Amino acid sequence: MPRKHFRKYLPDHATIRDHRHLRWAGSWLKQPNLWHLNRASVAGGVAVGMIGALVPGPVQMLSAAFLALIFRVNLPVAVATTLLSNPLTWPFIIITALFIGEFLLGTEATTPSINMEFNWSDWSTFLPEFWHWLLSLGETFLLGEIILAGILAVLGYVAVRIGWRLYLLAYLKRRRLRNKDH
Repeated sequence: MPRKHFRKYLPDHATIRDHRHLRWAGSWLKQPNLWHLNRASVAGGVAVGMIGALVPGPVQMLSAAFLALIFRVNLPVAVATTLLSNPLTWPFIIITALFIGEFLLGTEATTPSINMEFNWSDWSTFLPEFWHWLLSLGETFLLGEIILAGILAVLGYVAVRIGWRLYLLAYLKRRRLRNKDH
């Protein structure tokens, strides 16, 4: 099972629960589904991570972790899934969200020009300029982003459930063939 391979990369939940900076959240971190690798928990973690990945700004992993605690799904999977959104994928996410928002509202969004003068020596100016630009996209972008997050969450959940089931069926078939030969 792939769980055996992933377990060596996942931290022990007792280690995280007892970490000096996370002791305040100890009771929340005791939920078994936050750490177990089973079909429902991993699929839920992917769904929550997809929603968290589409939160604009630097709080994606934090929002995915918060949602994983609320819905009691696999926390490391939810946080890792937020890596879907990165500087290479954000232009496609923005364009797709704008397209969905325009389609649903029946209007055309006025996409503000990307007129950000990025100073490589000062990273602190990029995030405020990017955030201001995202907010200027308005309700078309916001609606599209919410719908896109929902679509990706459902697709991620279903893909993990189906993939896990197909892997399990293939594993059982291989095991039956192995046992038949002996």
